Amino acid sequence: MGNDEKSMNMKMDMGSMDHDHMDMDEMDMGGGHMMHMGNFKQKFWLSLIVAIPIFILSPFMGINLPFQFTFTGSDWIVLVLATFLFFYGGQPFLSGAKGELQDKSPAMMTLISMGISVAYIYSLYAFIANHFINQNGHVMDFFWELASLIVIMLLGHWIEMNAVMNAGNALEKMAALLPSMAHVIDDNGKLQDIELNKLSEGQKVVVQAGEKVPADGDVVAGSSSVNESLVTGEAKAVTKTTGDQVIGGSVNGNGNLTVKVTGTGETGYLAQVMKLVNQAQQEQSKAEGMAEKVAKYLFYAALSVGIIAFFVWLGIGGPDTALERMVTVLVIACPHALGVAIPLVVARSTSIAATNGLLIRDRHAIETAKHVDTVLMDKTGTLTEGVFKVDQVKALQTDTSAKQVLQLFASLESNSSHPLATGILTAAKEQQIELTEVSDVEAVQGVGLNGKVAGQSYSIVTADYLEKQQIEFDQGEFKQLASAGNSVSYLISDGRALGLIAQGDQIKPAAKAFIAQLHQMGIQPVMLTGDNEPAAKQVAAQLGELTVEANLKPEDKEKIVREYQANGHQVMMVGDGINDAPSLARANIGVAIGAGTDVAIDSADVILVKSNPKDILNFLNLARATNRKMVQNLWWGAGYNIIAIPLAAGVLAGIGIVLSPAVGALIMSLSTIIVAMNAMTLKM
Repeated sequence: MGNDEKSMNMKMDMGSMDHDHMDMDEMDMGGGHMMHMGNFKQKFWLSLIVAIPIFILSPFMGINLPFQFTFTGSDWIVLVLATFLFFYGGQPFLSGAKGELQDKSPAMMTLISMGISVAYIYSLYAFIANHFINQNGHVMDFFWELASLIVIMLLGHWIEMNAVMNAGNALEKMAALLPSMAHVIDDNGKLQDIELNKLSEGQKVVVQAGEKVPADGDVVAGSSSVNESLVTGEAKAVTKTTGDQVIGGSVNGNGNLTVKVTGTGETGYLAQVMKLVNQAQQEQSKAEGMAEKVAKYLFYAALSVGIIAFFVWLGIGGPDTALERMVTVLVIACPHALGVAIPLVVARSTSIAATNGLLIRDRHAIETAKHVDTVLMDKTGTLTEGVFKVDQVKALQTDTSAKQVLQLFASLESNSSHPLATGILTAAKEQQIELTEVSDVEAVQGVGLNGKVAGQSYSIVTADYLEKQQIEFDQGEFKQLASAGNSVSYLISDGRALGLIAQGDQIKPAAKAFIAQLHQMGIQPVMLTGDNEPAAKQVAAQLGELTVEANLKPEDKEKIVREYQANGHQVMMVGDGINDAPSLARANIGVAIGAGTDVAIDSADVILVKSNPKDILNFLNLARATNRKMVQNLWWGAGYNIIAIPLAAGVLAGIGIVLSPAVGALIMSLSTIIVAMNAMTLKM
């Protein structure tokens, strides 16, 4: 992992992202249980080499196995090797326990440390008793069990760490999208190649044909088609000319571009995405908190049962039997599987999600998703392509021509990135209409925009605005255009409607099947749109059965989210993260479809980098599968203790059933490995 992280740091210069500077010695997993744990691969193999002589020279529960033998002084060799193994192989668990106790929150690592410490100290007592106190040597030691416990626990941790390392692959793949060098135009106008981490905002870079764009920026010269599929998930190449924005990591086509850098290092879009993935993997979910509480209760329960068992058996079978029972209780109670049950599943889940274009910003969304019963969706960009084509341009006054209407529309919209504005500008470009200079342009939320052309004030508004302001227009014509699925915008000045533009949008190919599958999952789909009601209903008629809320302003959408929540619904809101920011933040789960804006990153819990509604289903299915794995792992990690601890304490000793420390160690360690392997079987 070290080399990959160095390349990430070189490429991204992400100084404050501390996780990039962590190695295996400093991984923190599951809320702090694996701090300073050491290289588990190295510790496992060295501990195994040291443990093999112990397995051969030390009896198993006092029984010599067929492959075992002893000789004079062999027990001293076992003592030395076991001591080394306890302090070297057990160091990660002892360090973890120290941290937990300092935090006054004993849990997983404390229990493991207690188990191996009791086994070692008891064995040391047995060795001294057999050699210096009782020469008959009949006090049984647990060196064999100590060695097997440490080795198996290290193996389990190694498996877990591999899972965590694999979960980080998504970050490494994202970092690999960026080139290592950039062609910068220096003060003399010459090209100079510099390392990416030395690139700063405001510099101009040249992106040659076929090269990757080194950083976010604005095109200041040149034109080309840019493939952003690796970054945004959109397969089609996007034409870029002067004034357009490009994203670092996208691939330039055949032309050369000169780009003024607007975002690099931590401020770049790709860096923000990488932060999201890391934050999601680092956050502690509610289910993990529950696992922490269970482990804490288990610690106190094991300690209490162990002490009670000691005193009970002290009266029944003497100190040796009492110590053996206490050791068994403390060994069997080691709950490390419980500690990694949730983190492993979520790490695996966020890794799968990231590689499939689902960026989970808030891991709580995974657990909340199983309760979602209503999905509210913005129409444009979510259910429709958001690529508008002008179907009709019409002048409504005799002193204005259709060409003038289009010219004024395009001039006012010239600096807007809204899909409707893009359609208008495309139409003006196709007709080779020259734009005029505008001033005092101001967007009016939920209405349109205002601006001045040659000192004259103009506004682009909706039909709803015309009605409220009692401005005369042909409502029959509007209904006819809207019923055909068009979004209709009006140009007004001095209280008169000068002209209109009707634009059509295309429904996404996967949208109809998406709505049908939501119904199959028992989820109610609701379409929210600022568009007029006839156009919205025309789209809904093509999609299937869904509720329609039209003529909405951003605050209206947020209000609708609150209304559904007030009626007891768990709401997922899906939008583009711009006009939908208030409702995204209000919903139980906010999903931004089409990542790339700061608002989407700030307001959404989940970001879909592909503008495909099917990915909403993918998220819901992944969340449900993740929750199932969480429950399975919680039972594997803790459920066996319900039976094992009483057996270890000897409650059924009267009928001959006694759980030995060796079997306890085997069951506990096996559950850890099962939990790790079960987490890795999670699929999309």
